[in-house]
Amino acid sequence: MSDLTAPTGRESDLLAVPRADGSPPRALVLGATGYIGGRLVPRLLAAGYRVRVLARDAARVAAFTWGDAVEVIEGAAEDRDAVARAAEDVDVLYYLVHSMAAGKGFEDADLRAARTVADAAVAASVHRIVYLGGLHPEGVELSPHLRSRVEVGEVFLASGVPTLVLQAGVVIGAGSASFEMVRHLTDVLPYMPAPRWVRNHIQPIAVRDVLHYLLGAARIDGSVNRAVDIGGPDVLRYGQMMNGYAVEAGLHQRPIASLPVFTPTLASHWVNLVTPIPRSIARPLVASLQNECVMKDHAVDDLIPRPSGGLTPYRAAVALALRRVQEDTVETSWQDAEVLGVPSDPLPNDPDWSGRVVFVDERSAETTASAPALWRVIEGIGGENGWYSSPLLWAIRGWMDRLVGGIGLARGRRSRDRLAVGDALDFWRVEALEPGEFLRLRAEMKVPGLAWLELRAVATEPSTDEESDAAPQSRYEQRAVFFPRGLAGRLYWLAVLPFHGFIFSGMANRITAAAETLTDEGQAPE
Repeated sequence: MSDLTAPTGRESDLLAVPRADGSPPRALVLGATGYIGGRLVPRLLAAGYRVRVLARDAARVAAFTWGDAVEVIEGAAEDRDAVARAAEDVDVLYYLVHSMAAGKGFEDADLRAARTVADAAVAASVHRIVYLGGLHPEGVELSPHLRSRVEVGEVFLASGVPTLVLQAGVVIGAGSASFEMVRHLTDVLPYMPAPRWVRNHIQPIAVRDVLHYLLGAARIDGSVNRAVDIGGPDVLRYGQMMNGYAVEAGLHQRPIASLPVFTPTLASHWVNLVTPIPRSIARPLVASLQNECVMKDHAVDDLIPRPSGGLTPYRAAVALALRRVQEDTVETSWQDAEVLGVPSDPLPNDPDWSGRVVFVDERSAETTASAPALWRVIEGIGGENGWYSSPLLWAIRGWMDRLVGGIGLARGRRSRDRLAVGDALDFWRVEALEPGEFLRLRAEMKVPGLAWLELRAVATEPSTDEESDAAPQSRYEQRAVFFPRGLAGRLYWLAVLPFHGFIFSGMANRITAAAETLTDEGQAPE
């Protein structure tokens, strides 16, 4: 088993227990394309489970390395028919769906989805539900986000299906929102003015230990129906977590000043501006840190044995996460989660545009670069590589988006040179991908309408001219599509139209130039 897919801890405590007829048990995972779910699925497969996932988009599941090894039911947690089909003949159901919204009505939406899943589990005689909830103190007013997670756990515990609610606090791993918040705050700021909650005690847990408990939860006695806390071996103040990260990253420890003026709202704005975490995610993260979150007991040890090497200390978890980032082997990321409040409809086919207002900007360029070299540049666009046109204009657009609560450009990309359907790419998301040929991005910045950007590498017929070395070998095609929403959408397009000459023509010219350099140096895959 590879390090990325093998269960951690005592193998005999994590491997699937066959059914009475000798067949492997079936696990259903809701939230399989998220940060935890995307890591749990391959470990369930490695442990001997048959895995079924419920996902809104089967193409996103197919983009994972394990995508062809699972059964996919398309639908959402609130879709009764889809959930009913997914729950049939299931032994253990993992509910890893969390709303990171703080908008009006999100708690009711969470409860409706949980009740739908609980009802389906009862009807299908599911043997066990495993829910990953949030570590929280007792007897205090909780943030709406934490309160919602507690309520969802209570729905499952009252369902009649034996349920184990694992309550975790800050999860530390490459790509987790909590780790990325610590990482960027510490990397960027030599001196940190911070809210009072930096002095609160919290008990972080390594993502590998969360996965250990999730796997072990499927094997516990069938009558167990309770919530238990899980956490790592260290209890730290949030400020100590930031300076622990600084030590592992080779940075000087940061002086931290606790300021009473930092309300949760102001703090979430601050995180939004300084880190890649958008305000929609920063707000519930910050709110969940308002109280001390430490394990109340270690009752989980009576149900699930600890990993054979012990729980991972905080600094060791940070070191592992940094290594994954440096090696470009981040399995999943908070970026993989859909951005709430932005459209997710795919681009309609061209014939469907009939009768609709649509604005299109098309560019193309012949190039002496090979098609593989051209594709290599296209697939590496965004993130650290930028967008091959005016960095200032792109930066301004990114900051404009951040200032109105969008995600901006700081989100970057999970891998430096690989893309898959569903990947986040700055303020875009990969909607369609044909390796070596075609990339379509759907806009997730705040715009009054729907926007897409398509990039294509087309191999051209070889020239029979004597000067064939200078003849075009491929063609770069680029298309921006915008469906405006009302008058605001039309005015927006007119406002940005003068900049398109700089941005889109610059992209075409510089992408082809970069591809020609790769071709000349022989660096592109053929």
